[in-house]
Amino acid sequence: MVLKNSKEMANIAIAALEEKKAKDVKILDISDVSVLADYFIIASGSNRNQVQAMADEVQERLCEAGYESKQVEGYQTANWILMDYQDLIIHIFDEENRLFYDLERIWRDGKLVEKTDLEG
Repeated sequence: MVLKNSKEMANIAIAALEEKKAKDVKILDISDVSVLADYFIIASGSNRNQVQAMADEVQERLCEAGYESKQVEGYQTANWILMDYQDLIIHIFDEENRLFYDLERIWRDGKLVEKTDLEG
């Protein structure tokens, strides 16, 4: 069962990613296949600066809403920034590493959801 606040966090994170022109944003509901989180959000950026800017915007907006990250990894290299908000895990990749790691395939048992599914 997905908690309301994980949907709220996901909506805030997606808005922040879109603000920074994230590419190919995907939302995976993994609540039925893993205890790690309710959602994975996967997004790409064109270069290191954009990937870091996307992570900064997500962190700033979620912090303003009262959500603190448990952990952030990969910020310096910005090939793959992983942001852990317990019920929500955000993966921000550069394009090359997103293709290489292919989380959508690895987590294909999760349910791909649309942004509109998170509302309400």
